[in-house]
Amino acid sequence: MNAEGGSSGLAKSAAVKLSEMGERTKKFGTAMKDPHQQRRIILVIVCVALLLDNMLYMVIVPIIPDYLADLENEQSEHVHVVMHPNTTANITSQDKSNKDNLDIQIGVLFASKAILQLLVNPLSGTFIDRVGYDIPLLIGLTVMFVSTCIFAFGENYATLFAARSLQGLGSAFADTSGIAMIADKYTEEAERSKALGIALAFISFGSLVAPPFGGVLYEFAGKRVPFIVLACICLADGFLVLTVIKPFSNRTRENMPVGTPIYRLMFDPYIAVVAGALTVCNIPLAFLEPTIANWMETTMHSTQWEMGLTWLPAFFPHVLGVYITVKLAAQHPHLQWFYGALGMVIIGASSCTVPACKTFGQLIAPLCGICFGIALVDTALLPTLAFLVDVRHASVYGSVYAIADISYSVAYAMGPIVAGQIVHHLGFVQLNLGMGLVNVLYAPALLLLRNVCQMKPSYSERDNLLEEAPQGLYDTIKMEERRAKKKGYSSAGNCLPVDENGFDPSRAQRSLSEESSGPEYT
Repeated sequence: MNAEGGSSGLAKSAAVKLSEMGERTKKFGTAMKDPHQQRRIILVIVCVALLLDNMLYMVIVPIIPDYLADLENEQSEHVHVVMHPNTTANITSQDKSNKDNLDIQIGVLFASKAILQLLVNPLSGTFIDRVGYDIPLLIGLTVMFVSTCIFAFGENYATLFAARSLQGLGSAFADTSGIAMIADKYTEEAERSKALGIALAFISFGSLVAPPFGGVLYEFAGKRVPFIVLACICLADGFLVLTVIKPFSNRTRENMPVGTPIYRLMFDPYIAVVAGALTVCNIPLAFLEPTIANWMETTMHSTQWEMGLTWLPAFFPHVLGVYITVKLAAQHPHLQWFYGALGMVIIGASSCTVPACKTFGQLIAPLCGICFGIALVDTALLPTLAFLVDVRHASVYGSVYAIADISYSVAYAMGPIVAGQIVHHLGFVQLNLGMGLVNVLYAPALLLLRNVCQMKPSYSERDNLLEEAPQGLYDTIKMEERRAKKKGYSSAGNCLPVDENGFDPSRAQRSLSEESSGPEYT
């Protein structure tokens, strides 16, 4: 009897647990149908993808130089050198030649990701505009997973180079589609700025935490472990994309507006100014990352752990800069251009003070200033790109964020190759002064954006810019919803709804009435 009672008790508890699991699954399914909950989960998925991409970009910093040096030593051990009377001189010159060759190999390997990303982005932006944001995000995560596995098990330079280049291909799809998806889901400007700010915080965290993460695991567990860990996270994020976003079951893309071609966006003067600012503000970070370790070792005799943790303290001012800009943008959205210009001035001043530092503690302050300024520029200008597309073009964001990704890639493609040459021929001091001066001189260009907030979306934006008629009732409804939200944004920011972007309001109103009263297009 006791045995039967015990078994029935176990059966009841199992039934209760199954019932609770069923309720939780039902609640999760209900939450996924709620648009607000769904876009939060999408934000988490995109942030994890951006975190992974930037960790993969920076995790090789402490690993690859040491690993390639070991490979070089192993190869040199198998080479039999014929002894001559001037053996010492021969060995010394050969060592110097090998070191120079190794430095070039490391620089090319570091830059290959950004170079391929730069080349693929124009194509990936157009592809995203055509098929939507979810499938390119899945493609990007898949390619990143494959490249990470190749990195883990690659044992020669050619394999590592292929893996690094493949990562650039994945980034061109994952980064662009992820940020564009955030801009598409968060259509209200205040929410969009906050969501993009969160994404930028994950990007910063990945870039600054990856070197110590990779260095510690490489030291105690070997080369493969950090990449295997990141590959597992990438696989989990891809699984979430398949189960939550369901890219192959959602075909609403067919009814959405056609995006403005990327070459037209590039010729938009407002977008061009923003793209230039994104490139210029990231040059100090991109140029200092491959050069500052050698300078620290030469001038202040820094230890390995100091060089490894150089950028880690800068994460906190970067997050602070994101938080401050989001709060200020919510209260004074018409000053986004000013926040970006202020950030560039801070970057310029901080960059000029780097060579004056004599100790590790002193160096932390200007590096924190650089990252704080970058946070101001990125957080202010990335939402501005989406707003410019909303008011001057069709509200499809793949191509415009491909332009943003191109801007970043230009800086990071030049960094590992150009920075070393500048330091070698001109010096580290001249490099920093030049970068600081360029940022300060570019800041006034953002004055061109001071009236952006006064632009208003036009119903006839498709007819004016794409020279084609609206494609159905969906377009009309979508544009009406967006215009209502922009009106709320303008009143919240005390912005006047003045048509400063070249559209004729009377024509826009006439076009709306014709679209609304006419038959639905097929």
